[in-house]
Amino acid sequence: MQETETVPAAAVMEASKAMLQKKLFAVFTEATNGMGPVFENMEAHLAYQVGLERDGVLYAAGPLFSDDGENWAGEGMVIIRAESVEAATEIARNDPMHKAGARRFRVRPWMINEGRVSVRLDYSTQTFVID
Repeated sequence: MQETETVPAAAVMEASKAMLQKKLFAVFTEATNGMGPVFENMEAHLAYQVGLERDGVLYAAGPLFSDDGENWAGEGMVIIRAESVEAATEIARNDPMHKAGARRFRVRPWMINEGRVSVRLDYSTQTFVID
C-alpha cells in the first residue's frame, strides 16, 4: 500500500499567494442509521441552516447525490465561516441533525483559491440569475 504524500499547509499558501486564499470550513455529513431519522430531523436542520445563513455563517450547503445524480443516501456538505476548526466543529455539533444522531460529521479546513460567481440582476423585472 502506497503512503499518501503530504506537504505543509504553508507550502500551499506560498504557492498560491497571489490567489484569494479565503479560509472556510467544509462539514461533510452522512446518515448514521438510514434515511428515516434524517427525514425526521429535516425541518429542524433546515431551519438551523437558514439561521446560519441569516447570521452570515453559512457560505453554502446542500445534499451530495450518488455519482450518477439519481439517488441520495443522506450525505451533505456544509461550508461555513468560522475563526477556527474548533468553532466550526461547535457550529456543526449544534445542528439538530447531528444533535439527534441522525447524521455524523467531519470538519475540514478549506481554502478557496480559484473560481467565479456571477450574478445578473435585472431591475425592470426584479429577477436575478446566479451562475
